[in-house]
Amino acid sequence: LLGLPSYDIPPGVNQPAKLRLVLAVLLGTAALGRILEKTGLCSQITFGRYVRQGWKLGVDPKLFIQDLQFNKVPVRVYQPKATSDRRRRGIIFFHGGGWVFGSLDTYEKVCRYISRESESVVVSVQYRLAPEHKYPAAYEDCLNATIHFMKNMEHYGVDPANVIVCGDSAGGNLAAAVSQTLAGRSDLPKLRAQILIYPGLQALDFNLPSYHQNRGVPLLFRERAAFFALQYLNGDALHMQEVLEGSHIPPDMRLKYRKWVSPDNIPEKFKVRGVKPLRPTDFIAEVYETVKRFCEPNLCPLLAEDAIVHQLPESFILTCEYDVLRDDGLLYKKRLEDNGVRVTWYHLEDGFHGVISLYDYCGFSFPAGKRGLDSIVNFLKSL
Repeated sequence: LLGLPSYDIPPGVNQPAKLRLVLAVLLGTAALGRILEKTGLCSQITFGRYVRQGWKLGVDPKLFIQDLQFNKVPVRVYQPKATSDRRRRGIIFFHGGGWVFGSLDTYEKVCRYISRESESVVVSVQYRLAPEHKYPAAYEDCLNATIHFMKNMEHYGVDPANVIVCGDSAGGNLAAAVSQTLAGRSDLPKLRAQILIYPGLQALDFNLPSYHQNRGVPLLFRERAAFFALQYLNGDALHMQEVLEGSHIPPDMRLKYRKWVSPDNIPEKFKVRGVKPLRPTDFIAEVYETVKRFCEPNLCPLLAEDAIVHQLPESFILTCEYDVLRDDGLLYKKRLEDNGVRVTWYHLEDGFHGVISLYDYCGFSFPAGKRGLDSIVNFLKSL
C-alpha cells in the first residue's frame, strides 16, 4: 500500500528465508494491487482483501461451526463436540489486519485451534472494515457482538463467570477497548480475562524504541502502522508524515500523557538495540483537528484513566521482539500492573508482528507462532 519499503530481517528471527518468502508475497500483492487500481479494475485494498481472504475449510471432526449474526454483526461460533460435565469458557475473538484487512476465513485455523485445544466456545467477530467504515464502526460492532453473546451465552453452554475477550494486532486494540467499556457495566457479568496479542494501543508516539528498532521488519512496517491507524480514524492516510513526526499532538497533551506513553516506562533491556530520541517538531493545529480522536480511549486504550484501568480483568499480553507494536504492549503491561491488575506476559524473543496469524497458513507457519498460540491456550486452561 505504501510502495516497496526497505526492509530488514533481523538475525534473531527464526527461519529468515521463509519470512523473506512471506514478505515477497505481500510486496508482490501490493504491487499488483497498485497496477489493478491504476487500470480501474479494483482498488488496491479490495485486491489485498481478496488475496488475504483464506479458504473455506472442511468439516472439523471435533467442532460444531456455524455462521450467525449477533445484533446484526456477522460471527462464526466454534463449539467443541465432546461432552462436558460443566459449562465451558467463552472466548470472543477479534481478528487483526489493521482494521482494513481480515475476515472470519482468514482466522479460521487460529480460531479452530484455540477452540479445540482449550475446549472453549469461540466466537469470531466480523466487524466492519476501514476505510469504508471509519472509527468507531469496528469498535461498536465488537462491543455489540460481545454484549449480545453475554446476554445469550446459556444457548452455547458458556459459564457466565468465564468469558474472555481476545484479539491480535488491531483486534487486540478492539479487545482492550471493549474490555474497558464493559469494566463499568453492572448489568452484565464481569469479563474473566482479556488476551491481547501484539496489540496496537496508541497513536500518539510512532517513535518509541520498538518503532525505531523494527521500522523495517515485516510484517508491519512503521509507516504502515500509521497508515492503518489513519485509515481507521479518517478513511484516508492524509497527514501520515506529520503523525509519524509527532506534529499532531499539542505539547500540553503530550506532556499530560507522558506518564503513560514514554520510553522512560520501557525496561532498559528493550533499548539495547537502539533508541532514537524524538526530535522536537512544530505542533500543527490543523493536523490535530483532523486526528484529535486519537486521544479517545476507545481508539487508543493506553490513554484510559486509572479509574477504568484498575477495574480491568486479569490480562494476558503477548509481545514480539521484532515488532513495531512491542512497546505498546509493554507500556500497557506496566499500566495494568501499576493499577493492581494481574498480568501474564509472554514475550516471543524470535517473534515478529503477525506471526500467530500465519499459523498453518499455506505452509508459512513459524515455530514462534505455534509457541505463542500454545501460550494462549495454556493461559486459558489456567483460568
